[in-house]
Amino acid sequence: MGVTDRIWGALVSIIKLEDKVTQQTAAMKSQQAKIENLTERVIRLETMLEIALSVRGAALPAPFPAAALGKPKQHRE
Repeated sequence: MGVTDRIWGALVSIIKLEDKVTQQTAAMKSQQAKIENLTERVIRLETMLEIALSVRGAALPAPFPAAALGKPKQHRE
Protein backbone atom coordinates (compact mmCIF):
# COMPACT_ATOMS: atom_id res chain seq x y z
CA MET A 1 0.00 0.00 0.00
CA GLY A 2 2.89 2.39 0.61
CA VAL A 3 3.89 2.38 -3.05
CA THR A 4 0.31 2.88 -4.22
CA ASP A 5 -0.13 5.82 -1.85
CA ARG A 6 3.07 7.41 -3.12
CA ILE A 7 2.01 7.01 -6.74
CA TRP A 8 -1.44 8.40 -5.98
CA GLY A 9 0.11 11.36 -4.11
CA ALA A 10 2.44 12.04 -7.04
CA LEU A 11 -0.47 12.01 -9.50
CA VAL A 12 -2.48 14.38 -7.30
CA SER A 13 0.52 16.73 -7.09
CA ILE A 14 0.96 16.68 -10.88
CA ILE A 15 -2.71 17.54 -11.41
CA LYS A 16 -2.47 20.42 -8.91
CA LEU A 17 0.69 21.71 -10.60
CA GLU A 18 -0.96 21.53 -14.01
CA ASP A 19 -3.84 23.65 -12.72
CA LYS A 20 -1.40 26.23 -11.32
CA VAL A 21 0.50 26.35 -14.60
CA THR A 22 -2.76 26.88 -16.48
CA GLN A 23 -3.70 29.73 -14.15
CA GLN A 24 -0.27 31.35 -14.52
CA THR A 25 -0.49 31.08 -18.29
CA ALA A 26 -3.83 32.89 -18.29
CA ALA A 27 -2.45 35.60 -15.98
CA MET A 28 0.62 36.03 -18.17
CA LYS A 29 -1.51 36.40 -21.31
CA SER A 30 -3.63 39.03 -19.55
CA GLN A 31 -0.55 40.96 -18.44
CA GLN A 32 0.93 40.79 -21.94
CA ALA A 33 -2.27 42.23 -23.39
CA LYS A 34 -2.16 45.09 -20.87
CA ILE A 35 1.49 45.81 -21.73
CA GLU A 36 0.74 45.87 -25.44
CA ASN A 37 -2.21 48.23 -24.83
CA LEU A 38 0.00 50.58 -22.81
CA THR A 39 2.69 50.48 -25.50
CA GLU A 40 0.14 51.45 -28.14
CA ARG A 41 -1.08 54.33 -25.97
CA VAL A 42 2.45 55.64 -25.44
CA ILE A 43 3.11 55.52 -29.18
CA ARG A 44 -0.09 57.49 -29.83
CA LEU A 45 0.87 60.06 -27.18
CA GLU A 46 4.35 60.46 -28.66
CA THR A 47 2.86 60.92 -32.11
CA MET A 48 0.40 63.55 -30.87
CA LEU A 49 3.22 65.39 -29.08
CA GLU A 50 5.42 65.39 -32.17
CA ILE A 51 2.55 66.63 -34.35
CA ALA A 52 1.65 69.37 -31.84
CA LEU A 53 5.26 70.52 -31.62
CA SER A 54 5.72 70.52 -35.38
CA VAL A 55 2.52 72.57 -35.85
CA ARG A 56 3.77 75.12 -33.32
CA GLY A 57 7.17 75.14 -34.98
CA ALA A 58 8.81 74.19 -31.73
CA ALA A 59 11.74 71.86 -31.56
CA LEU A 60 11.81 68.76 -29.43
CA PRO A 61 13.22 69.32 -25.95
CA ALA A 62 17.01 69.31 -25.70
CA PRO A 63 18.65 66.24 -24.25
CA PHE A 64 19.32 66.22 -20.53
CA PRO A 65 22.50 68.22 -19.80
CA ALA A 66 25.60 66.17 -19.10
CA ALA A 67 26.49 68.38 -16.11
CA ALA A 68 23.32 67.31 -14.37
CA LEU A 69 24.44 63.72 -14.64
CA GLY A 70 27.70 64.52 -12.85
CA LYS A 71 29.81 64.39 -15.97
CA PRO A 72 32.42 67.12 -16.40
CA LYS A 73 31.84 69.72 -19.09
CA GLN A 74 34.11 69.63 -22.09
CA HIS A 75 35.75 72.99 -22.74
CA ARG A 76 36.76 74.12 -26.19
CA GLU A 77 40.14 75.73 -26.59
